[in-house]
Amino acid sequence: MKPPDIAFRKHDHGRCQRQLLSEARQLCESRKLRLTPRRRQVLEILLVSHQPLGAYDILAELNRSKPAERIAPPIVYRALEFLMTEGLIHRIESRNAFISCVHPGHQCTAQFLICRDCEQVAELESSDLPLLDEASNLGFEVDHSVVEITGVCAECQKHAR
Repeated sequence: MKPPDIAFRKHDHGRCQRQLLSEARQLCESRKLRLTPRRRQVLEILLVSHQPLGAYDILAELNRSKPAERIAPPIVYRALEFLMTEGLIHRIESRNAFISCVHPGHQCTAQFLICRDCEQVAELESSDLPLLDEASNLGFEVDHSVVEITGVCAECQKHAR
């Protein structure tokens, strides 16, 4: 299992990318879903870093990589919707952007640490969130939850000193 704070740790990012792409393929195969070339391309773009990208940034990258083939925004949005539905990416609400999931297919409460300086995002995997317990105790059925905590990562704090 990958450490939850992988975005803020030195690691072999090429290996990280290959592993997450492999897990995405396996997940789609096990669910009998198609990870089409376009969906794979969008996922690969999001796997380039641990920084969130907006839909139009993804669109620009797709169009830059294949200039002869102009891709329209709805194509990107459909791919993003598929990838989110299958738990392969997340939407960072505060940034109106998307990031690859470091725990593909897990349906847990989305919790993120976002560095305001380098814009890296660490995904935390935990279903333990006291607020959700309180909601449940009140008979409230939560269908979607995102926790985003913004601050400064250790690396950026070092550079600021």
